[in-house]
Amino acid sequence: MAGSQTALPGSAMAGILRDAALYALVTFGLCVPIIAYRTDPGPGSELVLVPRWGLVAALCLAIFVARIVQRLVLLRRDARRALTPSPVQATEAVHGEPDAGQKTSKVGLYSFIAVALTLPILAALATGGLSSARYWIDLGILILTYVMLGWGLNIVVGLAGLLDLGYVAFYAVGAYSYALLSTTFGLSFWICLPLAGLFAGLWGMILGFPVLRLRGDYLAIVTLAFGEIIRLVLINWTDVTGGGAGISSIPRATFFGIPFTAGDDGFAATFGIPYDSMHRLVFLYYLILALALITNFVTLRLRRLPIGRAWEALREDEIACRSLGIDTTATKLTAFALGAAFGGVAGSFFAVRQGFISPESFNFLESAIILAIVVLGGMGSQVGVAIAAVAMVGGPEMLRNLGFLKAVFGEGFDPSEYRLLLFGLAMVAMMVWRPRGLISVRLPSVSLGERRAVSGAHVSEGHG
Repeated sequence: MAGSQTALPGSAMAGILRDAALYALVTFGLCVPIIAYRTDPGPGSELVLVPRWGLVAALCLAIFVARIVQRLVLLRRDARRALTPSPVQATEAVHGEPDAGQKTSKVGLYSFIAVALTLPILAALATGGLSSARYWIDLGILILTYVMLGWGLNIVVGLAGLLDLGYVAFYAVGAYSYALLSTTFGLSFWICLPLAGLFAGLWGMILGFPVLRLRGDYLAIVTLAFGEIIRLVLINWTDVTGGGAGISSIPRATFFGIPFTAGDDGFAATFGIPYDSMHRLVFLYYLILALALITNFVTLRLRRLPIGRAWEALREDEIACRSLGIDTTATKLTAFALGAAFGGVAGSFFAVRQGFISPESFNFLESAIILAIVVLGGMGSQVGVAIAAVAMVGGPEMLRNLGFLKAVFGEGFDPSEYRLLLFGLAMVAMMVWRPRGLISVRLPSVSLGERRAVSGAHVSEGHG
């Protein structure tokens, strides 16, 4: 009897093979224009096409086998669930114990903070000095910048449920605000930092008014258009923004008025330590870390306030939200404004770190990366966004340091060139196995003081 229950019918196996063959065929179609040929420099100035059909065949075979394994695993899971009694039929009390995702959420956040606080020290110890650790500190700054942007967009997308494809526009507003105020009026970074957030928040409200009645696809189209409008304005308003040439010679940040120079009034001389050009980079690292943690703290506090609960109500059902007397206009505008303000602060930091900005730094790809971080991490989950930012931004950099990849794909292999392909594969994998993100469980903003057991009778009747 057991053998008959676990045996797979021939028709089901044939269907699995057809499905796997279809996946392999689609993989073949995608690989032909991307992987099948590689261009190598030939004699003179010519380019020679080098066929790589063996690699294409290997990828198609891998997808074929992986799809078969996935279908078999899913069939086994469904069969096991069919034989397992449903929880609604239980007669015992069902306890409201937190699951693994809820238990590890705070632990993950504290672990992230601990690693972030000690990263420059760990990198210096591992590489033999601050100068040798420059690459890792630069990478940490880049990751933390996207963590802050992800947490800012999480207010709009994850908490309020408003799809925003033009978030990079507020990033650009913050960067150009600092660049113009510092180069034109000579204002310091510490004065321009809050001003950049205010200007970006103002543009967030300006965007919010036209889209008050829009949701879903229509809202996405309008926000995408807004981001492109800002980028085109930056390109064509050459008298103010410099056009495609951008703005250079942006003043650097100081340690509350103390510059990071080798002079007597510099940071090293003031504190009596040997001068090192890495002091400025370490300061920028801890600065973006502090800004990211402030973003996280403000978001967590706002979730417990009435405005945070209004965001979550708006995300679940706007009609029910209105029926409860919640002002959806103010709720949407505050979500757009606060999310944009954090994006503007991150933009001002980007400008002071780079020393040069141009419209090419704020294209649609940046919005797509930030939105992918929020979706993959789990909309509304702060820890999930941080993990996704580390994976999506730091992942290609980690792959670049793996020497065996060049032995497989060739000496000219650069994972950053396949960034969009990696994004697509990650999105497809997440939609199949974790459709709600890495951390899909979110604790409610308001709950009882303690978790209580719910009886099986209440669960079966629908009261639990």
